[in-house]
Amino acid sequence: MENPQKLKHEQIQYIEFLTADTERIKNFYTTAFNWVFTDYGPNYTAFSGEYVDGGFTTGKPVKGSILVVLYSDDLENTREKVLAAGGVLAQDIFSFPGGRRFQFVDPDGNELAVWSA
Repeated sequence: MENPQKLKHEQIQYIEFLTADTERIKNFYTTAFNWVFTDYGPNYTAFSGEYVDGGFTTGKPVKGSILVVLYSDDLENTREKVLAAGGVLAQDIFSFPGGRRFQFVDPDGNELAVWSA
């Protein structure tokens, strides 16, 4: 979050998730998306990205009403990486106005989507 070029007025900049197991969730997102993590004590780990940063803190994940959506240049390859890392499909690849996407559930039960044009 230190890079002022990442800070865009009134845009989502940081996302936090709850996780039952920080090591398991770090392994999943590192394997699936090559996210880089920095640990801040035993109960918090942050991840860095080009467009958004975020973190995981220990707690019981509860399925919410917010859907985090990632972009992929190769939807099928990303789908295979998610499955190989242990993700579970919530919705397989489908078309929508503007592109195609799939939705998956991570090891803590968080549902995310990945889209492509």
